Amino acid sequence: MSGPLTARCHPLGAHRVLEPAGAMPQDAWRIDNTPVAGPNELLCEVDALNIDSASFKQLCDTCGRDPQRIAQRVLEIVSERGKQHNPVTGSGGMFVGRVLAIGDELRAAIDLRAGERIASLVSLTLTPLQIEAIRDVDLRTGRIRVRGKAILFESGLWTRLPGDIDESVALAVLDVAGAPAQVARLASPGATVVVVGADGKSGLLACAQAKARTAPHGRVIGLVPGDSTPGARLLRRERFVDHLVVADARDALEASQRVLAGAPALADLVVNCVNVPGTELASILCARDGGTVYFFSMCTSFTAAALGAEGAGRDVTMIIGNGYVKGHAETALQMLRDYPALHEYFNATFATRTRP
Repeated sequence: MSGPLTARCHPLGAHRVLEPAGAMPQDAWRIDNTPVAGPNELLCEVDALNIDSASFKQLCDTCGRDPQRIAQRVLEIVSERGKQHNPVTGSGGMFVGRVLAIGDELRAAIDLRAGERIASLVSLTLTPLQIEAIRDVDLRTGRIRVRGKAILFESGLWTRLPGDIDESVALAVLDVAGAPAQVARLASPGATVVVVGADGKSGLLACAQAKARTAPHGRVIGLVPGDSTPGARLLRRERFVDHLVVADARDALEASQRVLAGAPALADLVVNCVNVPGTELASILCARDGGTVYFFSMCTSFTAAALGAEGAGRDVTMIIGNGYVKGHAETALQMLRDYPALHEYFNATFATRTRP
């Protein structure tokens, strides 16, 4: 580290940046992952990483869905960069672990004690991480069980794990907590909402939230690549959408035309939750002039979105997804309690399974 551990560290973690000079931890190429807490840092023992959907898909595609190759690639990234920051997608994920040490200056300022289990609510792309071993790669969920340590800065967000929700389920939901919380802000009664990538975990939560916020006269339309997935079946069965459109969102014209065929008008709000690139223009074409497009997807290209809207002559407000919204963890977890079918789906998909 750039200074002695007895000195107060920068609250945003700038003291951990190794290269390039002047960068912050998230956009730095390499950060110091020394597993020792400074006076205003947290040191955590890490049990599991939840790799974000875009990054995990890229890792699977590159490594041929081979768990051993994926594990090796993750070890290489963390060794090279001091953090789990996928150099292709630019995204990371979050971790679950146990608090090992709390810096002296932080101890009195936060309601947390050593030994408590927490989930990080800040991206792994800015979290100093050291991995001693990878125990398991779950291709089904994108969860990687590890033995390692991580540092949370003074500004780092975290939450205690709930006692009434399976830990793996809570981790999966917290990873996308920003999506339903932002939809709660952006959707209004009577609005038409389109959710692109509606059958993934963020899409399901976004649809359920949109349906509740736009009631009783609003309309929610889900766009999915296929209608036979468990998520798509859940959307129909629980009526989280009024209309389910099957189309490839990378085909902007075809996808937007199919959406509009099932909508009374262009959408007031479009929420993009996909894990593949190239869907910006389809999202924009589904929105009305004066509408809002919320890009929660980590595959979003600012250039493609900005120039696509300009080229289509579409006057829309575009929001780049912020993974943090005040109260987002509580909002997302409460949805599982309020919607038993959602909770059942997440349990079936993400709950910890006993291994032989």
